[in-house]
Amino acid sequence: MSHTTLLAIAVAGVATLLLLILRAKVQPFVALVVVSIGVALAAGVPAADLVKTIEDGMGATLGHIATIIALGAMIGRIIELSGGAHAFAHSLIEKFGSRRTPLALTVAGFVLGIPVFFEVGLIILMPIAYGVARASRRPLLIYALPMGAAMLTVHAFLPPHPGAVAATEAIGASQGLVLLMGIPVTAVVVLLGYLVSRRLTRREYPMDPAVHAEVYGEPETAGGRPPTTAQPGPGPSDGGRATAVLTKPAPSGTDVRPPSFGMVLALIVTPILLILLGTIGQNTLAEGSTPRAVLTVLGAPMVALLIDVALCGYFLGARRGWNRARIAEVMGSALPPVAMVILVAGAGGVFGKVLVASGIGDAIADVLERTGLPALLLAFLTSLALRAAQGSATVALITTAGILTPLLHRADLSTGQLSLVALAMGAGALALSHINDAGYWMFTKLAGLDVATGLRTWTVLTTVMGCAGFVLTTALWPLV
Repeated sequence: MSHTTLLAIAVAGVATLLLLILRAKVQPFVALVVVSIGVALAAGVPAADLVKTIEDGMGATLGHIATIIALGAMIGRIIELSGGAHAFAHSLIEKFGSRRTPLALTVAGFVLGIPVFFEVGLIILMPIAYGVARASRRPLLIYALPMGAAMLTVHAFLPPHPGAVAATEAIGASQGLVLLMGIPVTAVVVLLGYLVSRRLTRREYPMDPAVHAEVYGEPETAGGRPPTTAQPGPGPSDGGRATAVLTKPAPSGTDVRPPSFGMVLALIVTPILLILLGTIGQNTLAEGSTPRAVLTVLGAPMVALLIDVALCGYFLGARRGWNRARIAEVMGSALPPVAMVILVAGAGGVFGKVLVASGIGDAIADVLERTGLPALLLAFLTSLALRAAQGSATVALITTAGILTPLLHRADLSTGQLSLVALAMGAGALALSHINDAGYWMFTKLAGLDVATGLRTWTVLTTVMGCAGFVLTTALWPLV
């Protein structure tokens, strides 16, 4: 089959995938599997090999990432239900002082965003933003915008978040190097986002009256302006249902004092340090030495996260009054929300396997090579286009990895370069969060923004931060 025909099949497959997700509202996992089967048959994969190709793609992907995502979710869940996230954020506010509370919440979003998924983190931290906005009588957006953008940045860039894990494994990058280079890149992007958000929030924006009443505890005045600096206006109102949950105290499952700032920080940092030590050991210690073998085992992402789950279960659970049944219940409750995410990642692996088995991957690699564009730029632009088209950062990362893997293998890049390519994909997946993104709607609803205001603030900020992440990643390329 000619390259032209194979490319036409690939384009038709991606277009069908977008139509199924956007127009037909088909669940992404189902859409990816259906499109993978259709593309495989159209590209000439023998019917007898079809099931094996799907199983190989699903198994190879989930064998790497399912355990990591599940363990990461457990860590986040224990921190959430123990009250650790609230305690951590409040401690930061006290340390930074009232004048720098927006920066404190931004730092909280960045640190807590590592173990906690974006949507969960937003629900945990938004009540704190409500509280400081109420106390200071300043607009909610000053606190919520940089905080939410920080959590989304970590979600797009860093393991153990599902898109980052899946993309890193698919292209053969190192999770340790992704963390080693990605944490400082992400920190700079988050700081830049904080500075940009200060400029974006200088002016007043319309605010949903229901959210305004929830935050400030007062209706708007007859003149249309509340006795605060936040100005209400028309916007999508849900009668307060979207924010009612935010006024409830964080469930801790125990009446004892919440965990200390140092305890929560140590538990968040522990798996990161273990993974980084494993990567450093493999690159600096003599092959076959006992220290290298020990660090390699401890630094394996699955082992590092498993150790941290045990530490969280003891220090945040057992030592604070949870019995074994309660700890098991909390860990188990972390799995249903991520089950579909894991399946979507596996289906993305199936799509990538089909592209390789059918020869489409080589055809795409030929075309992309002829463009003359660097691999880093191709990764960013492909991820950006898919993010803008279908909304999900995770799907954008997984699909981009499947499309570019043949080209990246042909380019014979080093592990460090592949890790930067994974970060470039994350930069593209961060940008252009708009009306087809569930995260966009969640943030704008909780912040009381209408569609136009969300586009002028949230979408602009995430796009600036995504482009900045790509620039920083490009600057690191000559160093690896």
